[in-house]
Amino acid sequence: MVQITYVDAAGTPRSVQGEIGSTVMETAIRNNVPGIDAECGGACACATCHVYVDPDWEAAVGPAEPMEQDMLDFASDVRPNSRLSCQIRVKPELDGLKVTTPRQQG
Repeated sequence: MVQITYVDAAGTPRSVQGEIGSTVMETAIRNNVPGIDAECGGACACATCHVYVDPDWEAAVGPAEPMEQDMLDFASDVRPNSRLSCQIRVKPELDGLKVTTPRQQG
């Protein structure tokens, strides 16, 4: 298990434990983290699990794949550190990961 901190748009942090092999989106849904809608259930077919990866974690998380980049075109307020949380696989190297949810999804 790794710790992931989700910070909402108001700045409120929520730290939860993520299971290795799951995704950052699945971890949020299992732990009732607000701000992650995940309408497509993790199929990379929407942009409702959009998060901003903390700058200190961008290298560890890695860049978005082309399909994810295409879906981010449908997200609101996309930034250079935007990712879809369904595409970030939880691994031991991400222990302590911090992401922020946007004011609105989609």
